[in-house]
Amino acid sequence: MPDIMKELLAPVRAAVQRYDMIQEGDHIAVGVSGGKDSLILLAALQGLRRFYPRPFTLTAITLDLCTDGAETDYQPLTQWCASMDIPHMIRRTRLWEIIFRERKEANPCSLCARMRRGILHREAVAAGCCTVALGHHQNDAAETLLMNLLEGGSLSCFSPKAYLSNRGLWMIRPLIFLPEAQIAAAARQLHLPVIPSSCPADGHTRRQDIKELLAHLSGEYGPLDAKMVSALQKAELSGW
Repeated sequence: MPDIMKELLAPVRAAVQRYDMIQEGDHIAVGVSGGKDSLILLAALQGLRRFYPRPFTLTAITLDLCTDGAETDYQPLTQWCASMDIPHMIRRTRLWEIIFRERKEANPCSLCARMRRGILHREAVAAGCCTVALGHHQNDAAETLLMNLLEGGSLSCFSPKAYLSNRGLWMIRPLIFLPEAQIAAAARQLHLPVIPSSCPADGHTRRQDIKELLAHLSGEYGPLDAKMVSALQKAELSGW
C-alpha cells in the first residue's frame, strides 16, 4: 500500500470509529462523481476493507448530469473500479436538462444537490445497499457551517452520520477529518482517473465565494477549516 494511502487511512478510520459509521456486513453505496474527493473516498474505503474488523462490501454509483444532452464517458472510472473488484453503476439522468434548460435556475446548486441525493438514494436501495457514503471533507464542513451562518443565520452543518428514515438508509461521510489539500495531493500522486466536472455552474457558486473567504481569513487566523470542525465537535453540533 502506498505511503500516501496509509496517511489517508488514519483519519478515515478515526472518523469511521468515532461515529460508528460501518457495521459488520454493511453494503455501502459510494457516490462517485469522478471528482477527486469521491475517488479518494472509494480508494480509502477499499483500503480500509483490507484490515477493518467489520467486513463490508462496496458498490460505486455514478450519476451522469448528461450536460448538453450528451452522456459522459466514464470508461476510465469503470476500469479503475474493476481493478479493485468493485461494481460500478452509472445512472444517466436529465438533471442538466431540467435545471439549466427547463427551469433555467439562477442558483442551481441547492436544487441539483437535492435531486442528486434523491436519485442516489433510490439507486442505493435498488442495489441492495444499507448505507450511502459521500465524499464531503473537512473544508466542506467548515464552508457549510459558515455559509449557513452568513446566509441563513443558523449554526448548523451536515452530520458525519445520519439515518434517512424515508429510505431506510444510513448516510456517512468518512472524509470529514481530511483537509481538501491532502485529498488533492493524494489524488495526483495516486494518478486517479479524475473526470473534470461538466457542470456549467462549477466554480461560480456561493460555496466558491465562501471557500475563498475562508482561505483569506485563514491567512490571518491560521487554518480555520480545522478550527471550525473542532468547534463543531466541542459543541456536538449537528451530531458532531
